[in-house]
Amino acid sequence: MRVSDFHFDLPGYLIAQRPAEERSASRLLVLDGVTGAISDRQFADLPELLQPGDLLVFNDTRVVKARLYARRPTGGRVEALIERVLGEGRALAHLRPARSQRPGGVLHFDGADATVVERRPDDLFVLQFEPGVNIYQLMEEAGEVPLPPYIVRDVEHDDIHRYQTVYGRVPGAIAAPTAGLHFDDRMFRLLEDRGVERCHVTLHVGAGTFLPVRVQDIDQHRMHSEYMEVSEQACRQVLAAHARGGRVVAVGTTSVRALESAAAAGALHAMASDTDMFITPGFRFRVIDAMVTNFHLPGSTLLMLVCAFAGRERVLQAYQHAVRSRYRFYSYGDAMFVTAAQPRHAV
Repeated sequence: MRVSDFHFDLPGYLIAQRPAEERSASRLLVLDGVTGAISDRQFADLPELLQPGDLLVFNDTRVVKARLYARRPTGGRVEALIERVLGEGRALAHLRPARSQRPGGVLHFDGADATVVERRPDDLFVLQFEPGVNIYQLMEEAGEVPLPPYIVRDVEHDDIHRYQTVYGRVPGAIAAPTAGLHFDDRMFRLLEDRGVERCHVTLHVGAGTFLPVRVQDIDQHRMHSEYMEVSEQACRQVLAAHARGGRVVAVGTTSVRALESAAAAGALHAMASDTDMFITPGFRFRVIDAMVTNFHLPGSTLLMLVCAFAGRERVLQAYQHAVRSRYRFYSYGDAMFVTAAQPRHAV
């Protein structure tokens, strides 16, 4: 398939620049993956769409203040987006401008210096900070929340809290698992009253989630690796939900990729590793039965994943409906509840 197979027209005014006043006050488009039926709901209706015994799976990664600014010895300004802390004072980073960065170059951050060690084939740079620097502390004190590139405004104080899920607990992401932004304490109480269970996985979302697919043939695209963990406890809860006839509902495409990566060998198992899983139409889903997700960019790997789950034509028709109905798109936008086009392959 080609990238153009996943195109849709989106007016710029539908790209949400700020979150809804309340987390769960967004709209919810419901798509039946089997029939293609579409209905317009409110996110507060989500408990009505679930059954006692269903299991919601959340990505508990936490966004860090990964955008830092530095000066080169010549005085030039450099923007660094810390993709991953490697340990021993090293980090992977996106640097802008990239073409002027050379191995051996020194970057002066606010309170710390770092040396450019190498530029990798994936265009990420390895930075070595001076001894004694706690990179997480540096980001917390001198960094800013890295809002997505389609939010065209400066970071505001409220973003520190709103571009973060209420349950995020494992620092390491540079982008929020945005489907989770709609959940608040009131929603969790309603779900508990409904008899819906929940568990957590971890996938540290990287900047690759926003990178365009630069090849027309999607089979030629390679995903950036992201670190993920699926615990033994999460595996037990997933298997128990399936055994009792409940559905496993992934909250966000990152939860989907974590779960399906942990079942890629055929049986779901605990996993703590990098994943570069790229889910496209034809993929055999082994774990999830439904998903909660936001609306994604045209031609993006995230849209391709949703199309793989519910059918490309049905998903694009739902997106056309969303545009006509003026749903709000992307990270701070509205949500979808999507069921599978095909039964999952049992694990």
